[in-house]
Amino acid sequence: MAQFRKSLPQLAGDFFLTDGGIETTLIFLEGLELPEFAAFDLLKHKEGEAALRKYFRTYAALAQRFGTGLILESATWRASADWGTKLGYDAKELVEVNRRAIGLLEEIRNECGGNGNKVVISGCLGPRGDGYNPRNTMSEKDAESYHGVQIQTFEDTAADMVTAITMNYVEEAVGITRAAERAGMPVVISFTVETDARLPTGQTLRAAIEQVDTLTSRYPSYYMINCAHPTHFEHVLTEGESWTHRIRGLRANASRKSHAELNESPELDIGDPVELGTQHAQLKSRLSQLNVIGGCCGTDHRHVEQIAVACSPLFRKRPNQ
Repeated sequence: MAQFRKSLPQLAGDFFLTDGGIETTLIFLEGLELPEFAAFDLLKHKEGEAALRKYFRTYAALAQRFGTGLILESATWRASADWGTKLGYDAKELVEVNRRAIGLLEEIRNECGGNGNKVVISGCLGPRGDGYNPRNTMSEKDAESYHGVQIQTFEDTAADMVTAITMNYVEEAVGITRAAERAGMPVVISFTVETDARLPTGQTLRAAIEQVDTLTSRYPSYYMINCAHPTHFEHVLTEGESWTHRIRGLRANASRKSHAELNESPELDIGDPVELGTQHAQLKSRLSQLNVIGGCCGTDHRHVEQIAVACSPLFRKRPNQ
């Protein structure tokens, strides 16, 4: 059952880790095939499920080591109707695989029990279309209807919240927010930006956040930025501006490359994990509300470990470690 749906512990300000770039890790480091970049498809066989369990246990171990909270994000970024159809899943099978994805995280949470650290389970939603190119957009109403199916599935699981990852235009984010509110689920909206800190539509990050808040009466619990390098957006996160207070989480890319360059790259660019940790610490020193941090494309446990070294308050009090 859901433990924190009525009161998300990360809102109290304690530091929480989340995972890295699940798809790039599974493809490039584990050598697995993910048709349509869909990690949920691994749940169809025991070997794939074991790979996902190994992946999430790695981050649970990091959270235990550094004494942080943990947000477990389900492997369901592609587990919505259009992507499921491309992979041969019918509606009933999609419901089942979304439920299984949350069930796996519930098992990981139970394994972590008793250590005093809070483990939050999040049902992950992805864009209906291309995460980098919003050429086929929906109205707010259509987005609410489309994503509402997956959110309703999460409502009947142990998911404490839902997180919309790699959102690239406002209407989809608004539709998801309204569907989550209708289901009584806390929701987090994570926008992606280009190298100029603007959404792929050209809208500024500030305008996107303020527009979603205006149209939904500030229903999102908070906002995140993902699938971009800190150098792409750090210059617009000015300390003291009220809209930045709504940004509580970051899941950055390892690479400084643009989305277009990443799409064309045949090799994984892991960047510099130590530098990435330092960049997160610098952002956190400017924006004190930042307390949910993980990674996105090209990152893995090495990057999240360095982020924890640089940012985890409890670890930084232990100079001998």
